[in-house]
Amino acid sequence: MTFEEARKNLIDLELREFAYDHAAGMLYFDGVTAAPRGTFVSRGRTLSVLNEEMYRLTSSEAAHETLRVLAERRDELSPAESRLLRLREKTLRFRSRVPAREYVEYQELLNTASTVWREAKDKSDYAMFEPLLQRIIDACRRFAGLVEPDMDPCDFWLDNFEEGMTQAFCDRFFARLREKLVPLIARTGAAEQPDAELLNVRFPLDKQAELSGWLMRFLQLDPDRCALTTTEHPFTIHFSRHDVRITTKYHETAFASSMFSVIHEGGHALYELGTAEDYAFTQLGRGVSMGVHESQSRFYENIIGRSRAFCGLVWPELVRLCPELDRYDADSFWRAVNAARPGFIRIDADELTYSLHIMIRYELERELLHGRLDAKGLPARWNELYREYLGVEVPDDARGVLQDSHWSGGQFGYFPSYALGSAYGAQLAAKMRGDVDIDAAVASGDISPINDWLCERIWRHGALTEPSKLMEAALGGPFDPAYYTDHLEARMKEVYRF
Repeated sequence: MTFEEARKNLIDLELREFAYDHAAGMLYFDGVTAAPRGTFVSRGRTLSVLNEEMYRLTSSEAAHETLRVLAERRDELSPAESRLLRLREKTLRFRSRVPAREYVEYQELLNTASTVWREAKDKSDYAMFEPLLQRIIDACRRFAGLVEPDMDPCDFWLDNFEEGMTQAFCDRFFARLREKLVPLIARTGAAEQPDAELLNVRFPLDKQAELSGWLMRFLQLDPDRCALTTTEHPFTIHFSRHDVRITTKYHETAFASSMFSVIHEGGHALYELGTAEDYAFTQLGRGVSMGVHESQSRFYENIIGRSRAFCGLVWPELVRLCPELDRYDADSFWRAVNAARPGFIRIDADELTYSLHIMIRYELERELLHGRLDAKGLPARWNELYREYLGVEVPDDARGVLQDSHWSGGQFGYFPSYALGSAYGAQLAAKMRGDVDIDAAVASGDISPINDWLCERIWRHGALTEPSKLMEAALGGPFDPAYYTDHLEARMKEVYRF
């Protein structure tokens, strides 16, 4: 194989894997949004074939030879080719060390687990899901040992979602957050609480759907490339920069839950839609990591969505859609959505206590991946940590250990990305304010200056650059969690009038 043939084969490999991923992703999306639950059996069979073919394609002798030829002349590759080679080498290392049959069976397990998790959550019956979760945990531990036998399994899966992330980094990061946030949570808890009654008004579901449309227009999501639907647990799925889907869940007496879900998932979608066309249909045509991804979703959800400017802008629309809100005002709404209230649901958590939910999951995942905890003991340990970290009693499995979909999808190592993304988002806002009047843009209803700033520094680059390097360039310096804790302290002082 010549060097030029190998370069052509690399792109061909990317395009073929994209096609398999696209087909599998569409099946997954249909399964968790529209398909009846009984369809998971046939869907699982189809996914098995797709995954087996993709595995065979990307770990074939031809794939090995392509990467070998390119690696010998790595310095002659373009930056995009060089990055693709590194990503492809990492993928090949996994797929050459994990037997294809085991991987396909694991994907079948995840397909079943996703369906059973939804049913278990509906019934608040963890026992239904427990055996499947234990099999997922066992598989994750085994795969980590096969691929990187000298690497801690927790570090292996952290790096899978955030390139370069380790437990050592997380421990330092979370220690800094705890040092600042725990006293601040205690201080807000002792203060007079904002009235949150308005968040519980009956807001008709069809009117909430109208609100979602308004939010998508405000975010400037392209309706020809991005659509919204409903599901049990809100998420975003990216097929390409030409097709991104976001989801939400409506609650008649908790309209803010869906409102912030749409803004959060909209941030994810903007990132994917903003990647450069040159990288489309390859691994570069996507967000570089989950930490960077969450920096975008959490930026829009918290920096913008919980700002005075946005609350003032959206308030007339809220009153139009739900006249019962007319007896309140925009300032009351702003205080209500920023109040610190320790609770047991992560996706509904306030900005101040949110990271404690992530720390709990990080601690649980470490114990599970290190074999110090098993699926059977997980609910009791979950409830114990919620008492310790947040001082709340978890009422049942649905609002406890079953609340997140991540583990049913094998996403161990993902959760720390939420906290990292929150911190990245606060530091990005501080940097952006040197160039853009964020509040003025939001208040005007035209956030083009904000979107353009982020697209230039983050979105368009896709996965071309390692996440830490991309963010250091965007931030204008090293990552510093102090921006995040300072942001939270300033906001709480304003809300609680310290």
